[in-house]
Amino acid sequence: MSNRSGSGENGVTAEKTSGNISLLQLGVSCYFWISLFLVSGILFPVSVLIWIGTVLFDRHRVVLQWFTCRWSDIILAINPYWTVRTEGLEKIDPAGIYVMVANHQSGLDIMVLFKLHRHFKWVAKRSLFAVPFIGWNMALNGYIPIERSRGRSKLQMMDRAAASIRSGNSVMLFPEGTRAPDGILQAYKSGAFRLAFDTRTTILPIVISGTYLAIRKGGLLVHRNKRIRLAVLDPIPWETYSTMDPKQIASMVHEQTKKALLGMS
Repeated sequence: MSNRSGSGENGVTAEKTSGNISLLQLGVSCYFWISLFLVSGILFPVSVLIWIGTVLFDRHRVVLQWFTCRWSDIILAINPYWTVRTEGLEKIDPAGIYVMVANHQSGLDIMVLFKLHRHFKWVAKRSLFAVPFIGWNMALNGYIPIERSRGRSKLQMMDRAAASIRSGNSVMLFPEGTRAPDGILQAYKSGAFRLAFDTRTTILPIVISGTYLAIRKGGLLVHRNKRIRLAVLDPIPWETYSTMDPKQIASMVHEQTKKALLGMS
């Protein structure tokens, strides 16, 4: 299955059908990346002040997560090339604790997932924490780093994620492990589902469509897409999958995600 489309489909239009980069596309891309870091540079000191002001009584950093969601809203709002539609947010219990799992099409997915406007801790590549302002804010939020090439790092991540869940936080993971190079849904690895199984936590499948067409993997060019969609599927309580092993759970959620993506195309 692929979410790729031709000119005009999913709100995507080619700035130049010849494959050359147009001045418009180059200008919009520069505008996005410059505005991203400019806005982030302005908002990061606010994050620091929130952290200082709440660290003694807000151990889950709920207030800082709320601010980070609004930070992402601002970045998306100032880019006229993208429109994000959300569906199924009512399925999320604000007091619930979940292992949230989403498909991964683009670096834009992170900003789009903040449109959930819910409290959770990211599991993210350690290298992202070094990105000025954005990565530093991730560290303030207490997100969980992982180095995918190191087995020990994965074990440490699982321990930290499990401890975070037991202390009352939801955790967000990309079970594909990395962005798809061609927008096609990849197989789900079992780690996120082993985490859910071991902690007896409800799984919350989330589906993202259209971000692959907005920013391609390995590139910095911004493409027009007015039909980015974020859909929350039905939560899967532990009792529903308690007799399955993590690989079977991964396969089940992958099929649900694949079916939902087909419905979005």
